[in-house]
Amino acid sequence: MTDPRTSLRGRVRAMLHGIALGDALGAPVEKLSAADIRARYGRVTSLEARWHKMDLPPEQRNHRIRGNGIVTDDTLMTLALMDIYADTNRHLDAWDMADGMVRQIAWKPRWIPEMQREANLIDRLFYPEKWIFQRHQLANCDPRQGGIGNMVNCGAAMYIAPVGVVNACDPRAAYDEAIAFASGHQESFGLEAAGVFAAAVAAAFVPGTTIEAIVETVIALAKDGTRAAISEIAQQAVTLKGVDHAIVVERFHGIIGRYSPMGDEVNHTAARAGRLSAAYQPSRLGAIEELPLALGFALANGGDFRKSIEDGINSGRDTDSIGVMAGAILGVLHGESVIDAADRATLDSANRFDLAAAADRFTATATDILLADRRQREAAERSRDTLFGEGLLNRPAADLPPRGATPKGEVV
Repeated sequence: MTDPRTSLRGRVRAMLHGIALGDALGAPVEKLSAADIRARYGRVTSLEARWHKMDLPPEQRNHRIRGNGIVTDDTLMTLALMDIYADTNRHLDAWDMADGMVRQIAWKPRWIPEMQREANLIDRLFYPEKWIFQRHQLANCDPRQGGIGNMVNCGAAMYIAPVGVVNACDPRAAYDEAIAFASGHQESFGLEAAGVFAAAVAAAFVPGTTIEAIVETVIALAKDGTRAAISEIAQQAVTLKGVDHAIVVERFHGIIGRYSPMGDEVNHTAARAGRLSAAYQPSRLGAIEELPLALGFALANGGDFRKSIEDGINSGRDTDSIGVMAGAILGVLHGESVIDAADRATLDSANRFDLAAAADRFTATATDILLADRRQREAAERSRDTLFGEGLLNRPAADLPPRGATPKGEVV
């Protein structure tokens, strides 16, 4: 009998919990360097951490609040994508970005926890995510070209985990669907990261798998700089188990710096206007930082859910998105046993969520899509049997004709 904690439903609950937990743990320290976090906090381990900007005047923090379990756009966009699947009850492509996601971010008011009011999600989003509305509704572009010209970053990857669920145990299909859908939002290595992250989530559903096997799978699928960055981080990670966190961060940042020139300078200020930089530009040599780092900390910690998330957010920079990616993958890997009841209560209360209910609704949607896939595969096999005759495709592999032969065995 299937353990309910590691059933599809339990794994989806754990995934959504991991996303919200990583987001909320990382949000108070986002854009601080690892050294700044150590100096100000020591180590962030609790949802009660106070936002480092909280004492600034409201206008200097965009009238937002963080800390005490409040999530950011990473979680809200994930929930929006889950709603698109519920509305369509099928696999997605770039046209669903142009239609479904535009409606979700621009025309569907919801509670925005950081703003403490109801608003359209676009009012909270960073400019690269507002690009979805600009390109699709205002510019009326070909949906597949929606990501062209955008700032290349982790914006599409940060919310793409649901694609891995509707392709559970099929990383290649998850990669392909994420690329098809997210091409309406991102390009270059920002788009590639979305495909690879979705593949990692799908791979984590495979019963009995390990974090090492998940990383091997995504390296096989990843392309160009993304593949190289993950490979180098992974090779280093296996040598860093039990090593002091500060040393691990230094090693990882040394590697990722060859693929992302951003470094610790993640704040956009007037002083950066007009400055020459290779950051955020399309490149086959580049990679976002968040996914390679999330995988690296997961490997270095042997797949431990909580420690991997905490190590990721305490490494600085885009802390919430690193936490989201580690939390999603490891939540699926381990299932519902990773959910801490007190953390779940805090996340639900702080954000006006019911994460378990949201996960269960999405599980029902994903089940419909996965069962439709099975029926489609079975129908295709029956059609191929008819096409080839003699039940060829149902015969044992040892009895099949050699490759390059016709169904009757004659070599073509």
